[in-house]
Amino acid sequence: MNAALQQHLATAAISLHGVGKRFDALEVLRDISFDVGQGEIVALLGTSGCGKSTLLNIVSGLLAEDQGHLRLFGDTAAAFSDWRRIAYLFQEDRLLPWRSVQANIAFGLEGAGIAKAERDQRVAEVLRLVGLEAFAKAWPHQLSGGMRSRVALARSLVVKPQVLLMDEPFSKLDPQTRSQMHDELLRLQALTGMTVLFVTHDVEEAVVLADRVVVLEPRPGRIRAIHSMALPRPRVPTEPAVSEQVRRLRLEV
Repeated sequence: MNAALQQHLATAAISLHGVGKRFDALEVLRDISFDVGQGEIVALLGTSGCGKSTLLNIVSGLLAEDQGHLRLFGDTAAAFSDWRRIAYLFQEDRLLPWRSVQANIAFGLEGAGIAKAERDQRVAEVLRLVGLEAFAKAWPHQLSGGMRSRVALARSLVVKPQVLLMDEPFSKLDPQTRSQMHDELLRLQALTGMTVLFVTHDVEEAVVLADRVVVLEPRPGRIRAIHSMALPRPRVPTEPAVSEQVRRLRLEV
């Protein structure tokens, strides 16, 4: 491996080259190649069945690729050992109903063997970050959908990840709450500098949030195009430049 390639891989948080995946006779992904730079927000956009979630599961380590290779911070997936640097925010909030808000957020820290004093400090910090200090002792059933999403986001942030993976985490929210969560995510990403790779089938969401959009076509999932979103933030969907980008992307999906 030459020096230029080594430097390139070291500066990318995620690097995929020729990645393919099959489930028995079904080819789900074919020849997926792109990088996600450190501190970048990248959207995986496409219709149902194009392999978006499968690709995210490969990046998270939940699945192994059949062809090609994945690198994380320059290391192969097999050599990468610090998976605590990567957090996964699922489509469902997956809050445990028998645990309070603060106990749900602390759950991952307990499994990592972190001392209680540090757990309490970290939980208090992320509760302030997401604006839920007053709800630390509340139960999941007492929260609105938007608040539950904030708790799920806080649970991901409490492990201090360098990479946040998201699988349509805001898809079940009403439009107003979803817009608020978009603002919240961008605010927190700017504060932490974390890398974000997220799955969506919502073109407007991809344009509002992402630095780049990877458009996938289905069966098997392949890259149709990669677009840079050279638009200043905040991106209001009703602004002409933003709505025009949304229109153009919709023609590809």
